[in-house]
Amino acid sequence: MDYLITLASDPVVWVALATLIAMEVVLGIDNLLFIAIITSKLPEEQQSRARKIGIGGALILRLALLGTIAWIVQLTTPVLVIDALGVALSWRDIILVVGGGFLVWKATREIHEQVDPEPTSNEYGSDAATLTFGAAVSQILIVDAVFSIDSIITAVGMTPHVPIMVIAILTAVITMLIAADPLSEFIKSNPTLVMLALGFLLLIGTMLVAEGFGVKVPKGYIYAAMGFSIFVELLNMRARNARRRKREEAAVEPAE
Repeated sequence: MDYLITLASDPVVWVALATLIAMEVVLGIDNLLFIAIITSKLPEEQQSRARKIGIGGALILRLALLGTIAWIVQLTTPVLVIDALGVALSWRDIILVVGGGFLVWKATREIHEQVDPEPTSNEYGSDAATLTFGAAVSQILIVDAVFSIDSIITAVGMTPHVPIMVIAILTAVITMLIAADPLSEFIKSNPTLVMLALGFLLLIGTMLVAEGFGVKVPKGYIYAAMGFSIFVELLNMRARNARRRKREEAAVEPAE
């Protein structure tokens, strides 16, 4: 208890907590986008439950990994040297490469389905399910594991205090849980955002693969580009809505 009181009275700890919460929430956006895309292929009545299970899995994974911090830190020790590429890969790097590759594969496949759909497939958000509940949850948990390991290693690098990490992770996951359904519904009601979200996943997967091979890509640039893209798409949506309202008003005006 004295340890917690000492932490609570230290202003530096509060700054570290706020910074870590912000970073965990931003990192959680990647996870939410993937969850929104995957659960869209389930029947309507299963989508919210799958999102809650996926986000709950992320919480369990991250809290479990916090209990093995000593092991997590060792994941950054090189275990595989590729002389041809001049890189030494740790278990963390291998996980990032595999997880990033999975995201690239999944995003590419989804983009292909959007661009060249099968004759029997429907638009995003249709009632037809193209994925089983178990398969959707399994894919979400796989991606959860990748983002959880990266999240915990980032947290360990920012603060040595486990209670701070726990609070930051709980706050980030609760935020994800609150935002999951509204974000998914927003994407569903605006189909043009689907391709944008898939593009983000493709970019994030590529970034994870590059980071796994030792190419450091500043995450600030990535999220700034994503934010700007969303801003432009929101302007496009507003313009389309304005044009639609004008057409509707013109249609109801009495003929002169």
